[in-house]
Amino acid sequence: MRINIFFFSTFIIFSVIIVRLAFLQFVEGPELTQQETGGRTKNYPLNPIRGSILDAAGTPIAYSKPSNALYVTLLKNYNKNSPAGEKNRPEIEAFAEQMVEAFNKHGEPDAKLTVEEVIALLDLESNRQHGYEPRRIKGDLTDKEVAFFIENKQQFPGVEIVEENVRYYDTDTVAVQAVGYLKKFSGQKSLDKYAAIDKKNSDREPGLTYMESELVGVDGLELMFQDALRGKSGYMSIPINPQNMIDGVPSLMPPEKGYNVYTTIHKDIQMEAEQAIVDQLKWLRTTPFSGETHPEAQTGYAVAMEVDTGNIVAMASIPDYDPNVWKDGTQDWDHVTAHYKNGTITPYGSGRSKNGLDSVPWLGSTIKPLSVLIGLQEGLFAANDYYYDQGFAQIGKDERKVRNSLSKVLGSINGAVAIEKSSNAFMIDMVGEKLFNKYGASGIEVWDNYMKQFGLGVSTQSGLPKEFLGKIDYDNIEQAGSAMAALSFASFGQSGGYTTLQLAQYTATIANKGERIKPQMALKIENQDGQVIQTFKRQVLNTVEFEDKHWDEVIKGMNTQGLSSFEGFGYDFARKTGTSEMVIYENGEAKFTDNGVFVAFAPRDKPKLAVAVIVPEGGFGSYSAAPIARKIFDAYDEVYGLDGTPHPKVEGTEGEGEAAEELQEEGAAPAAEGNPQEVAE
Repeated sequence: MRINIFFFSTFIIFSVIIVRLAFLQFVEGPELTQQETGGRTKNYPLNPIRGSILDAAGTPIAYSKPSNALYVTLLKNYNKNSPAGEKNRPEIEAFAEQMVEAFNKHGEPDAKLTVEEVIALLDLESNRQHGYEPRRIKGDLTDKEVAFFIENKQQFPGVEIVEENVRYYDTDTVAVQAVGYLKKFSGQKSLDKYAAIDKKNSDREPGLTYMESELVGVDGLELMFQDALRGKSGYMSIPINPQNMIDGVPSLMPPEKGYNVYTTIHKDIQMEAEQAIVDQLKWLRTTPFSGETHPEAQTGYAVAMEVDTGNIVAMASIPDYDPNVWKDGTQDWDHVTAHYKNGTITPYGSGRSKNGLDSVPWLGSTIKPLSVLIGLQEGLFAANDYYYDQGFAQIGKDERKVRNSLSKVLGSINGAVAIEKSSNAFMIDMVGEKLFNKYGASGIEVWDNYMKQFGLGVSTQSGLPKEFLGKIDYDNIEQAGSAMAALSFASFGQSGGYTTLQLAQYTATIANKGERIKPQMALKIENQDGQVIQTFKRQVLNTVEFEDKHWDEVIKGMNTQGLSSFEGFGYDFARKTGTSEMVIYENGEAKFTDNGVFVAFAPRDKPKLAVAVIVPEGGFGSYSAAPIARKIFDAYDEVYGLDGTPHPKVEGTEGEGEAAEELQEEGAAPAAEGNPQEVAE
C-alpha cells in the first residue's frame, strides 16, 4: 500500500509540473518573451568633453569649446528591403527634405547638406549602425539651428540636440609638434594603446567606451595624456524591441569633461625660441658670411630644459604648422605633411630626409666635454698632462690624418684647453687611441656605456611618444676600418647623432655633475574644479660618479669667450659649439653639408637652464645655432630669471654674425685624406 501511494503521489506531482510547463510554453510564453525583449536597453555612447592643455602660466594651448550636434533616432523601420520599410520610405525622405530646408535657412552658408547626404547619414539599412543607435547628422550647429529644432521638436520626432566639443589650438602655433593633434579612433588602431582599447571596448563601462568617430590623441601631449584629457563618454540609454528598434523614451547621461594638463612649456619662452629660429634661418639664407650664404638652411630645432627640475620650458621644431587643420579630423596634408612630426625627438622633422639629411645630424664637437671626462675618469691622462697639438692626428699606423679646424696648430694644451679650442687631435690621440690601447676592441663597449649614462643612445624617459633613440655608428668597425679608428671618430663627434632633447638632457647632466634627470613635460593635472589630481617632480634617472675635480676641469673648458652673439650677456655660462659634416644627395649626387650644433648651460656655477640647438645645413654652430640659444636664455631670464629673479629683456647685439677668429676656433676643417667622415667639428 505504501509503495502504491508513493508512485501515485509522484505521478500527480509530475503531471502538475508538465501541465505548468505546457501552460508557460504555449499560453504565457509569447507574452513573457515580449516583456523580456521589450525590457532590454542599449547604451549608446556620446563623445566625452576633452580637457585642456595649458602652458606653465595657465594660458590655454589646446582647448575644447562646446558645440551642438543634431542626432536622429529612427522610430520606425525604413529599410527598403522589407515591406514595412518600403512603405515608410516616403515619410523619411520628406523628413530629410524638411531638415535640409532648416539647415539651409538657419545654418552657415558653407555648411550646407543635401537631401541625399542626409539620407546617407541616416543609414536607413543599418549598414554602419544598429537600428536603435542615434545617427549623427550635423555638428557645430548655429544658435538659430538649435533654437529652430528645439521649438519644432514635434515636427521632428527622434531628433536630439546633443552638446559636444570641438578642439582648438592656439593660433600662435605654440609648440605644436610637442602638443600633438587628434584623429578619429577608427583609424588609429595600429597604435598599441588604441588596439588594446578596441579589443576590450565591449567590456568597458559606458563612460569609458570609445566611439569609432571619437577624436583621440595620436601624437605629443595629446597622446601622452590621453587618459587624463579624455574624460568620460555620455550615453543614451535606449529601450529596444525584438526588432532592434527603439521602444520607449531614451534617457540621457551627459558626458564628463576630462582633466586639464598644465605643461612645463612657457608660451613666452616658446614663442621667443620659435621666432629666434625663424629669424636665424632667414639670416643664414640671405646674408653672406665668410663668402657664402646657406640657402638650404630651412629647419631648426631647440630645447630648453631646467637643470634643477628637468622642466622643458621650450621645445621648438621649425617649420611648424597650424594644428587647427586637424579640427573635426580634417586632413590638410599638403601644408603639414613635411613638418607635423616633432624634429626635436625624431629624425623626421626636417622635410629633407629623402636627401639623406634629417633632424639628427652627427653631434660634432659638442661631444668633446664628455670625451675629456671619459679620459680623466679612465686615467688616460690627468688634468695637468699636456699634449702638443700639431694641427692633426694620425689614426694608428696608417696614413689617414684628421685635422683640426683649418688645420690650426694649437701647441701645448691640456684637456680643458682642448675643449675650449676644439682640438680634434687631442681627442683622437689622448682619448680614442688610448681607450683602444687600454681595452682593445672592448673599448667600443666602454664608450657606449658612457654615452648611455649621459642619455645619448637611450630614451630620455620624457614620456613623449615615438621618441628616437639616436644614431650609433661607432660600432661599425668595418666602415671605420678598425676598432681604433671607430673610437677615434667617436672621440670628436663623427659617429653619433642624437636628438635635440637628448642633447639638452646630456648638457643638463654635465651641469648637474652626473645626475641625469627626466625631462618633465607636465607640471600638474587638475580636474575642472581646480583640484590637483597629480603633480610631477624632479626625477633622477641615473647618476654618473666622477671626481669633482674632473667635472670642474671640463666645465672650465666649456669657455664662454669668443661668441659675439653672447656679447652683453649678464651671466658666466658654459658652452660648446659643434659643426658636423655629413653627406646628402641632390639629384643623385653626393655633397657635403655643415650642420650647426650648440649646447650651453647658465649660470656656470649655479646652473639653472640648459639649452641645445641644431640647425641642419646652417654652417658652423658658432654663428648658426649659438644666436638662437642666446635669445632663449634671454627669454628665460625675463620670465623666470637665471638667478631666480625675473629681469627685463636685455636689448643688445643680436649676434647673427660671428667674428673671423670664431671660424678659426670652431669651424669645420676640410675632409681628411681618404675618408669624408674625418673632419673637425
